[in-house]
Amino acid sequence: MRNLVLALIIIGAINWGLIGFFRYDLISNIFGANFELISRIIFALVGISGLYAITFFRGNQTHS
Repeated sequence: MRNLVLALIIIGAINWGLIGFFRYDLISNIFGANFELISRIIFALVGISGLYAITFFRGNQTHS
């Protein structure tokens, strides 16, 4: 599960980087206007993965 979440976060980060630097939305361009619903699902999964990744910090804390 963690690997899938990390992969989605990486995809999202690359997409945001492309949007920021080049105004190029990779996900929307891959799926096009005909598959807008798929693009929205991918964006939603990336967002949910980001929220889930917050729990990664809790698992890395050490007790003193």
